[in-house]
Amino acid sequence: MTTLNIGDKAPEINALDQFGNSINLDNYLGFKVILYFYPKDNTPGCTNEACNLRDNYQYLLEKGFKIIGVSADNETSHLNFTEKFGLPFPLLPDTDKKIILDYGVWGEKKFMGKTYDGIHRVTFIINEKGFIEKIFTKVDTKNHSTQILKELQIK
Repeated sequence: MTTLNIGDKAPEINALDQFGNSINLDNYLGFKVILYFYPKDNTPGCTNEACNLRDNYQYLLEKGFKIIGVSADNETSHLNFTEKFGLPFPLLPDTDKKIILDYGVWGEKKFMGKTYDGIHRVTFIINEKGFIEKIFTKVDTKNHSTQILKELQIK
């Protein structure tokens, strides 16, 4: 799936979020970043994951985290998803799949006996210096915040 490893420099991100704000990964130096990739807005697993991060957002901020979500959905879809569920963090529309490919999360998937290419649900924890600290390839969508904190041994 991903070709990146723990300890690698996180690939640069320079994109506009769902509100048209410029998001540059260099602006997040000094914070831990939860960079999560998800297949599609408004689908059950993706909604569970986003809402779990939303519900724990304040606590994650207090622990020094920033959150950025990425999918191939467009700005309008991200904006509707944000408004519908009150998401307080940026979602990056990556319709040209540049970020998705840079992070190696695009690839073959199987669902109900069919094989197709799509976005794998993967979360990267990027440390304060811009390096990958942890990679989650088996995301617990309903408990992702707890999964992250537990793996990083943060209480």
